[in-house]
Amino acid sequence: MDNQMTITFLGTGTSQGIPVIGSNHPVCLSDDPRDKRLRVSVLLSWDGFNFVIDCGPDFRQQMLTHNIKKLDGILFTHEHADHTAGIDDIRPFFFRQGDIPIYAHERVVSSLNRRFDYIFADENRYPGAPAVQVNEVRKDEPFVLGGLQITPIEAFHNRLQVFGYRVGGFSYLTDVKRLEDDQLQKLKGSEVLVVNALREEPHHSHFNLVEALEFAEEVGADITYFTHISHLLGFHEVVEKKLPKNVHLAYDNLKLNLEIT
Repeated sequence: MDNQMTITFLGTGTSQGIPVIGSNHPVCLSDDPRDKRLRVSVLLSWDGFNFVIDCGPDFRQQMLTHNIKKLDGILFTHEHADHTAGIDDIRPFFFRQGDIPIYAHERVVSSLNRRFDYIFADENRYPGAPAVQVNEVRKDEPFVLGGLQITPIEAFHNRLQVFGYRVGGFSYLTDVKRLEDDQLQKLKGSEVLVVNALREEPHHSHFNLVEALEFAEEVGADITYFTHISHLLGFHEVVEKKLPKNVHLAYDNLKLNLEIT
């Protein structure tokens, strides 16, 4: 096995992305490419494997931007459209590779089955539709992908259960408002933590900036990146200067390399 994992931030925006359609907000009008954010997703690559966490409406564009020719699976955090609506665009991968593995809570699988029944049909599947290999993710049950252990981290998006994932020293959480302490403990010792920081004002189902900073301090990762960012958080350049030295705003197309064992 190679001893390095590459983490590519495919999208770091909230459900509407930045710029927001029709908005004249100054951040939406920014010329800084770091202020232009597709819907949130991350690509994890190691030893010839490519796994994405979530595939939202910008999935096709993200795959083309990074010239991804092979997809070994999709890990879903939850069922909301900005995290799942791109699933039809797995078709090119399916045509080359066959059924694409997906990993999700059983509730998320049921939601996808209802919304994309032509993909999940056991019989008489629509010609040309992709197909998936369903793998249920359960709380407190790690699994192995590409030789690495994947640890699900249960959290809550208001009242909705969501999964984050830890892979080696990398931990990824989005759309989080609350974690139980036993799940928080699974994040301890992370080298890189990624977590949502929506805006400065409080929000009913997402960490705001203060909450995300407090959470980052509690986890104590070597370095923390914020994602799922709204235009209401402010300009990337301005916010970045206000953060502690080991905390940063992620931005689309940012790449990190992390040693793995």
